[in-house]
Amino acid sequence: MTLETVRLFLHVLAATIWVGGQLTLAGLVPVLRALGGDAPKLVARQFRRIAWPAFAVLLITGGWNMAELSADQRGRTGVIAAKMIAVVLSGVAAFAHERASSKRANAIWGALTALSALAALLMGVVLGES
Repeated sequence: MTLETVRLFLHVLAATIWVGGQLTLAGLVPVLRALGGDAPKLVARQFRRIAWPAFAVLLITGGWNMAELSADQRGRTGVIAAKMIAVVLSGVAAFAHERASSKRANAIWGALTALSALAALLMGVVLGES
């Protein structure tokens, strides 16, 4: 087991929680609404307790990953910039989603959070291919 393995494992684990958790939660929303009351809000609040620490791990390991890029990978500034923009957008959109005061704003910010998280994931895969 190398330090690189640990770094990549932590990054993938955090991405699984951040991205996969959002997609899972989105799929559960109709059932949670059917349960009535504050079920969706309670589940979302509980998810935040693991999602935001996972996002922090993503930022830390992402910086670490960037420090370990090869010269060829560092030359792919467009992909790196796209990933960084998507990551920041995902965090900002998630923050706005938590504070949305209308159903429409909640839906827009939630969709933007998920789409930007998926874009960051895709850019990570593209970087990993090189």
